[in-house]
Order: sequence, then C-alpha cells, then structure tokens
Amino acid sequence: MRASRKLTVALACPEGAWPHPDWPAPDDPYIERAVPSVAPFAPGEGADVVILCCEDPSAALREPWAADAPVIVISPRRDIETIVEVFRGGAGYLVEGDYCTCMLSSAVVGATVGHTYLSPAACAALREGARRLPSGGQAMERLRALLSPRERQIMELLSTGLGAQEIGLRLRLSEKTVRNNLSNIYAKLDARGSTDAVLRWLGAAPVLRS
Repeated sequence: MRASRKLTVALACPEGAWPHPDWPAPDDPYIERAVPSVAPFAPGEGADVVILCCEDPSAALREPWAADAPVIVISPRRDIETIVEVFRGGAGYLVEGDYCTCMLSSAVVGATVGHTYLSPAACAALREGARRLPSGGQAMERLRALLSPRERQIMELLSTGLGAQEIGLRLRLSEKTVRNNLSNIYAKLDARGSTDAVLRWLGAAPVLRS
C-alpha cells in the first residue's frame, strides 16, 4: 500500500520520552514528519495520525482530542483488559520492545485507511486472555470451525493489522477476492467489521453464534 501523499504524525508523549529520534527516516516512503504534540496530549491541527506513548492509554484515549485522528498506542502495558479496551476503541496497540520502526510506519499508514494494527505481544495477550476464560478454548474452536481454511488464513493476517491488499500479496490473491472473503467472514461471525471480527477471532469478544 502506498499513501497518496506523505503523512504527518503527532507524537503525544511525555517530553523527551519518544524512543525513536531517527524516525521517520529521510527515505521513508510514507511518513513526511513526526512532530511533538503540545501538552497534555493535544496533537494540534494537521496530524494524519497520533502516536500516543503513555503508561495508561485507557485514560488518555477518553480525552476529546482522541477522536480527531486515528491513534496508535505505544505502551509497556500487556494486560488483556487494557489492550482490549484500546482495540475496541479503534486504536492500534504496539507493546514497547515488540516492534521495529518499519512496523511502526506500516501501522501509521494502515491507520489512515481504517486498519488497526496489533504488535505480536498484543495479539498474544488477547489470545492468552481468551484461553483463561472458562469456555474460551471451546468458543474459539467453534468460531474457527465456521470458517474455511482460506478464511482462517485471512483472519490470521487480518489480526496482525494487514489490509486487504497486503493479505492478497501474502496469499497470492486479488484484493477483490480478499474483500469478498472478508465479507463472508463478517457474515459468518456476525461481525460489524474488521475490528469486531478480529476481537472475536482472538477470543476477546463474545461469539454470538452458537
């Protein structure tokens, strides 16, 4: 996926806390610049995406400014409650130390077209939380049985934040074929869209079908 123009990212984090001073690289094909926000966590005008670095993202995302642009959270928190709350709110989630700057750029671009990126540790936390539920394992087995092998492949890739175009490239399918599969998946899972489907796929939301 290539952005039609290079993007501006607002860095909403405590002063001096941004861990990637050399990001974006001068040759980054997607990101034009990353600018510090004004305190407290107010990204200002003109930002395409906000990257929020903080210990308690749940509280920060309840601020009015959080609706102004897509948000990606970077946090050390790995607990299932925080990650699910952030993801349900439509924000991406990268666990500190669990991503690279290339992944960060991909998450930013994805956020501008409605994709919600989770780093591997965030996905793992959701799955672990589902396994701890009394009927979590059985519910996930029933859910996966609703989908064809190809649909399960697509859901695994969707749950990492990839969009239809990237999934098609990975699986050597056309973007239209992937989108058709996604429509079928949403219908089978009674999901309202990609976020809802991923939450159910990872066991972090109720499965409505028995």
